[in-house]
Amino acid sequence: MAVCSFCGKEIQVGFGLTFFKKDGSATRWCSKKCEKNALMKRNPVNLKWTERFKKK
Repeated sequence: MAVCSFCGKEIQVGFGLTFFKKDGSATRWCSKKCEKNALMKRNPVNLKWTERFKKK
């Protein structure tokens, strides 16, 4: 199973979004919420609902 690049949650097969950059690297998001926050360049460590905040 893949892991969300923003919040760190596991993504089920067939769900989520995958964004491929020009260099060929893939960024995976579990929801539009994660996608929008990542594109706004927000830090997931500062958001309480992410798994990365909980590891802090």
